Amino acid sequence: MEQTAQETYSIGDIAKEFDITTRSIRFYEDQGLVTPTRKGQTRIYNQRDRVRLKLILRGKRLGFSLAETGRLFDLYDADRSSASQLETIMKLIAQKKSDLSQQLEDINAVLIELNDLETNCLDTLSRIEP
Repeated sequence: MEQTAQETYSIGDIAKEFDITTRSIRFYEDQGLVTPTRKGQTRIYNQRDRVRLKLILRGKRLGFSLAETGRLFDLYDADRSSASQLETIMKLIAQKKSDLSQQLEDINAVLIELNDLETNCLDTLSRIEP
C-alpha cells in the first residue's frame, strides 16, 4: 500500500488493505460513513476515512447495522466529551450485547434440539440396519 506524506490513500489501496471491493467503499461513501476528498474523479481517502472503514467492518462483524454505525459516528463527531453522547453510545452497546446474548441462547437451544434429533436418528438407524 502506497501512502503519501499526508497519509492519503486511493480507493484501490483501501480496498486491498481491508479486502473489500471498491463498490463497497463507494456504498459506504453514499451512506455518508466515509467522506473522501476528490481530485477530479479520483477519490482521496485520509487517515480518518481509513479508521472509519476499519470501524465499519468491525461493527458489521459484531452485528451492528450500517445505520447504527453511522449513528455512533454522528454522536462521536458531535461532541467527543459530552456525557449524554457517551451515555447514548453506552445504551446502544448495551442493547447490542443484549441482542447477542439472546441470539446465543437461541443458538444453544437449537444446538440441543439438533443433537437430540441426531441421537434419535442414529438410534433408529442402528435398529433398522442389519
